[in-house]
Amino acid sequence: MELHNNIPMFILLVFMIMITSNGGAAANVPAIIVFGDSSVDAGNNNFIPTIARSNFQPYGRDFEGGVATGRFSNGRIPTDFISEAFGLKQFVPAYLDPKYNITDFATGVTFASAATGYDNATSDVLSVIPLWKQLEYYKEYQQKLMTYVGETKAHEIISESLYIMSLGTNDFLENYYTMPGGRESEYTPQQYQNFLASIAGNFIRNLYATGARKISLGGLPPMGCLPLERTTNIVGGNDCVASYNDVALEFNDKLRNLAINLNKELPGIRLVFSNPYYILLYMIKKPSTFGFQSTSVACCGTGMFEMGYACSRGDRFSCSDATKYVFWDAFHPTERTNSIVADYVVKHVLAQFLK
Repeated sequence: MELHNNIPMFILLVFMIMITSNGGAAANVPAIIVFGDSSVDAGNNNFIPTIARSNFQPYGRDFEGGVATGRFSNGRIPTDFISEAFGLKQFVPAYLDPKYNITDFATGVTFASAATGYDNATSDVLSVIPLWKQLEYYKEYQQKLMTYVGETKAHEIISESLYIMSLGTNDFLENYYTMPGGRESEYTPQQYQNFLASIAGNFIRNLYATGARKISLGGLPPMGCLPLERTTNIVGGNDCVASYNDVALEFNDKLRNLAINLNKELPGIRLVFSNPYYILLYMIKKPSTFGFQSTSVACCGTGMFEMGYACSRGDRFSCSDATKYVFWDAFHPTERTNSIVADYVVKHVLAQFLK
């Protein structure tokens, strides 16, 4: 067994405290601004023509009011918990949701789009919002914010807000390893990682140019342990796909180094690397420590392959208590898992931004 799949707890904690920062005194965070994929999409995809949606039951069954908002979980997602931990609202709203406006977005907003990635080719697979477009929406948001609170206050909010980036898994599992004749024919896995890291770096530079200073760059989870990957790993006895986990570890190292370099390059930036890999792996390998009972299959449907509309069709097979499961569908964690990951990241990485 690979060392990283059987890692002692004390080593796990050392690895997880990967904070990359220029230091300085923590300041108040007036808003949480989010970019990324389904891990942090609160419903933007409901308002674009794509099948990558979750605004139907059983999604959201444990959300406030049992509403399927478009979050890919049974309840809240990590950024909701992070927002609450910073003393802001319990839910970070989706920018494209017409129920909300700038009065709601002034303290937090997500531009994320399920099924997107760093690579534009990834967002093209299911016709979702590419990362560059999310940045354009953010610039539009800035103008609305200035109109709402005035330029001086808006600039203060922009510079003091916490910006969260969470994406990259789809670039590999939805694109690189899935699309024949695509990126896999152009790049080796390591070359593709470099390509994605370059895109991430340019995005952060562009975000910095708009006034952002406090930025959390999210790492990849142990993507070889997602129920969908385990289901299809028949030769491997339905265990985690080690090669996918290795790619996640390699890419995370590149992102961590990117954060180190950008902190040196960009004056005044406070860029941290938030890595969910080890805490998720620990939950998967030692579920009873957290009160979980199931890690290899998900709650929704049969738990082996369903997500999105397939979850809805297979709802009669869904589990009755999602708190016992690490994964909600074949690709996404349960609300409880999201809460544990968010709590760890806040305490060990983002705490420096708390006043």
